[in-house]
Amino acid sequence: MTDAIQDLLRAAKLARRDNRLADAGRDAAEALLIVRRDGSRAELAMILRGLAEIERKLHQVDAARQHYEEAVSIYREEGSTLRLAHTIRHLGDVHQHAGRAELAEPCYDEALDIYRADPKAPPLDLANAIRGMAVLKGEAGEGEQASRLWEEAKELYASVNVVEGVAERAIELALLARKRRDTEQARHWLSEASTAAEASGDPATLHRVRKFQAIIGA
Repeated sequence: MTDAIQDLLRAAKLARRDNRLADAGRDAAEALLIVRRDGSRAELAMILRGLAEIERKLHQVDAARQHYEEAVSIYREEGSTLRLAHTIRHLGDVHQHAGRAELAEPCYDEALDIYRADPKAPPLDLANAIRGMAVLKGEAGEGEQASRLWEEAKELYASVNVVEGVAERAIELALLARKRRDTEQARHWLSEASTAAEASGDPATLHRVRKFQAIIGA
């Protein structure tokens, strides 16, 4: 990777850290122009993915989709399976947030197939992919399948001590139980969510748990 690209990527990283997303996007886009001319395919895919992440935060959905799709194509060609899974999961998120469930589901399916087949796959990455599919199934009214996925994601977050993830997944399980009019089960999941939220110390998570406790009467 050339010095010019590295300098631009460092500048983009600093801008993201300072929440100067427009500046980060400009730096990453400039790095992309240079890497298309002077860089490797692996470097191109990495920068495409990074730029797409910035574009998502800037709500530039079409640009993010195009850059994720190009990165996916490169990773598929090069056989970089875990990078492919990570990127195609994000592409699934873009489709899902845009209301394109029919395009999001195959992205999540492929990411999950890759992660489940690779013992070296990070549990957190698998949990995040499961989360996307669980949201999709819940929105489609497939509550039983969504519940199974949320439980699996919750256990994975617990295995890597991401307590905010445990709390959020337990909340989703409580909401599904409430839809089934299973108040006892909803209270059980909210109790677990409350324990995890207290451990996390995250005010937003604690507020969400308490809001649903008030609704359900837990």
